[in-house]
Amino acid sequence: QTDRQTDRQTDRQTDRQIVCAFVSTNSITQGEQVSVLWAEMLQRYGIKIHFAHRTFKWNNEASGKAAVHCVIIGFSNFDVATKTLFEYADIGGEPLAITAKNINPYLVDATNVLLENRTKPICIIPAMVYGSKPTDGGNLLLSDEDKNALLILEPQAKRWIKPFLGADEFINKIPRWCLWLVGITPNELRSLKEVSKRVQKVKEMRLASTDAQTIRDATTSSLFQKIRQTNQPYVLVPLHTSENRSYIPMGYFDSNVICGNANSMIPNATLYHFGMLTSTMHMAWVRAVCGRLESRYRYSNTIVYNNYPWPQDISDKQQHAVSNAAQAVLDARAAFPESSLADLYDPLSMPPALVKAHQALDKAVDACYGKQAFNNDAQRVAYLFDLHQKITSLLPTTTNKASRAR
Repeated sequence: QTDRQTDRQTDRQTDRQIVCAFVSTNSITQGEQVSVLWAEMLQRYGIKIHFAHRTFKWNNEASGKAAVHCVIIGFSNFDVATKTLFEYADIGGEPLAITAKNINPYLVDATNVLLENRTKPICIIPAMVYGSKPTDGGNLLLSDEDKNALLILEPQAKRWIKPFLGADEFINKIPRWCLWLVGITPNELRSLKEVSKRVQKVKEMRLASTDAQTIRDATTSSLFQKIRQTNQPYVLVPLHTSENRSYIPMGYFDSNVICGNANSMIPNATLYHFGMLTSTMHMAWVRAVCGRLESRYRYSNTIVYNNYPWPQDISDKQQHAVSNAAQAVLDARAAFPESSLADLYDPLSMPPALVKAHQALDKAVDACYGKQAFNNDAQRVAYLFDLHQKITSLLPTTTNKASRAR
């Protein structure tokens, strides 16, 4: 009898249409946390999102407390015909209510797609990796002053000094150099006394580490700990950037410029790849799915890049159009040699020539997706989620290996 009463109570609870809403930090709608939480919510419990406030700033009234970036999500285990998204053009301002057909876990009006952490891209494109990691205690990296002082004492070291770019140096045009001693012969290294002193300090720093791998790497103290530099042109993508820019500033460099591990890099990339990634189309994807630090972009290869649905079956003419427009963006930047990328991509100081170059690039990229123009980011993201679902449905299914029977 007790079991029957419990069953009837459970049935009554299941039939109830209960709607609830929660305030949360925005992390549950960004990056890799989305699939962790929402796979269970959608697939096991059949949850439907009825309304949502996208990221806004919740200021704590307590003194000395930092503002928190939040979302509000209203949901239930049944669907409704009318759904509402609240967009914040200014995360500290008032929202704009927009009617939506479906609100997915990334809080966009699009198909319910959960992006996996992928080690390889879903499309046939070059892999994205981290830049090279010095782990040098500052001894292989050089400021302008360090470089000049070293060359006064040891002019022969010049051939072993190369430009170095971390994210800050890249975006803010800060001169930085490094001792790149790949391929140096033992006798030449010994002849460079000042360079040898720096290498010795790297060795001492690594030996003093508590990390076992770093201690082992003291045996190759003349080299960066992790070397990922390509001998081909590459696209540089800073890992963390401001959300206030219309585009993440990305770079296109030859192999002589050393990319540091505060950036990701795409070895063997072409101008076509650079153009696709620095477009409004790609930025709409970034804003929808990437992880954040507060509201700053935290670009990852496993979620953002490897899941990005590139256009399918494009013609050589379309690809060349993107490449040419990408070069025009680089040329427009080069016309302002005294300005940093932070200057060039500031919403207030972005020069008209660069704006026009990006508009032309956006038009070429949109054409690759079969559209002359998208009206807004919402249309772009909805299109990209549908394309992602189409591409991934054709990929081989990954299955776990059967465990050996005891």
